[in-house]
Amino acid sequence: MKITLFSRLLPGLVLGLAALAMAPAAQAAPYDTLDPVQPSDTPGKVEVLEFFFYTCPHCDRIEPLVEKWRKTLPDDVVFKSVPVAFNASMRDMQKLYYTLEALDRLDLHPQVFKAIHEQGKDLTQAKGIIDWAVGQGLDRQVFTDTFNSFGVQTKVVRADELTKSYRIEGTPTLAIGGRYLTSPSNTGTYQGAIDEADKLVKQVLAQHGG
Repeated sequence: MKITLFSRLLPGLVLGLAALAMAPAAQAAPYDTLDPVQPSDTPGKVEVLEFFFYTCPHCDRIEPLVEKWRKTLPDDVVFKSVPVAFNASMRDMQKLYYTLEALDRLDLHPQVFKAIHEQGKDLTQAKGIIDWAVGQGLDRQVFTDTFNSFGVQTKVVRADELTKSYRIEGTPTLAIGGRYLTSPSNTGTYQGAIDEADKLVKQVLAQHGG
């Protein structure tokens, strides 16, 4: 039986949609608090993590707002995007993000969303991803070797660890300072999630004396 793109992605898509399914009024606060607090991978910096996956429509919609906001963050804040894989069909999209990062081509990160959500391209599997990358002017062999490299696989393993330790159940989710989580499901709007994240960054900096 032929497995369709929709059926491969359905479990992850359901989890992504669940991030907005909860009524904001049911939330006690516009953010959730983690216990225990998660350590930073960047000592001396306040860490902001954006948990996302490329086929999530809500991640697509919030991404321009995230990109604009991250440019305003102070020097003592480090921002990292974390591609999640709620199931095995999403693994190659994690590798896509980290391959672009390794090749210093994260300028193509927004173009991945555009290719999937506006152009209808299937970038869930390695072949389609590599063909797309070549179409963006990247060398096929260099991209393929990087895509399959130990370094990229190590990043994927770490992304899975972070997804588990932060107890991520839906996307997009923003984590601030290892302690706070906010998302459109908390605030009711995409911009509301960005605004709340910005408040939490300022709060964490104040707590650290920044």
